[in-house]
Amino acid sequence: MNFLELFKKSNLIAAHRGDRSQKPENTLSALASSIGKCDFIEIDVQLTKDLVPVIIHDDTLSRTSDVSKIKRFAERTPWRVSDFTFEELQSLDFGSWFNLEYEPVLTLEKALSFAKEKNLFLNVEIKDMSNTYKDQIAVKVIIDMIKKTQTEHLVLISSFYHHYLSLCKKLSSKIPTAALQIYKHPNNLIDYLHTLQVNAYHPEDKITNQKTVAALREAGFFVNVFTVNKTERKKKLFEWGVNGIFTDNLV
Repeated sequence: MNFLELFKKSNLIAAHRGDRSQKPENTLSALASSIGKCDFIEIDVQLTKDLVPVIIHDDTLSRTSDVSKIKRFAERTPWRVSDFTFEELQSLDFGSWFNLEYEPVLTLEKALSFAKEKNLFLNVEIKDMSNTYKDQIAVKVIIDMIKKTQTEHLVLISSFYHHYLSLCKKLSSKIPTAALQIYKHPNNLIDYLHTLQVNAYHPEDKITNQKTVAALREAGFFVNVFTVNKTERKKKLFEWGVNGIFTDNLV
């Protein structure tokens, strides 16, 4: 089965940054804890200073690591991920903020290898790094890693920065893509998504309504909504024909 075949199923549950209510988000333990509780797992990827793709949501390290406690990094505020080499990130703990034991930074390579070993589907969100790296470089590094690990069939790529999605299609026609959207829908939404050549649309829950979902599904796009933590809302979205929802709370 590949990701598009997975979307033929209904009422899909996606673990938002892994099982983040039980484990530190975007870590290997969060991925492992998600197994058996969801249909696919969403993770966030960005690049280090030396172009290693790592799984971190924020563009800074302060919230999900112990960087503020490391004296030698005191002068490096605001501790942007892109200002640190992979070797430097390896010296940080990404678990203690969650009151758990030491957790190393998770690389995209390790996440993909784990997904391949466990036969897990991963929604890889590429964070907007357009102010730091050329778009072609950022996308190529990530696509190359997916190809290296032979996990194209297990991956869906999404991004709020939609130019990445067009580049992904040029580098790999096998990997499905999804446009993430917050605040409001783009004008002429259906035509716009066709222009991007995406397979799916991932809108914020606040801007999702039954009419839009019906139009998207009729046009052939898969629809997955974020972030849905209330049972009644989840039920309503599935009634409207939404394929899946992203949630922080796995059962």
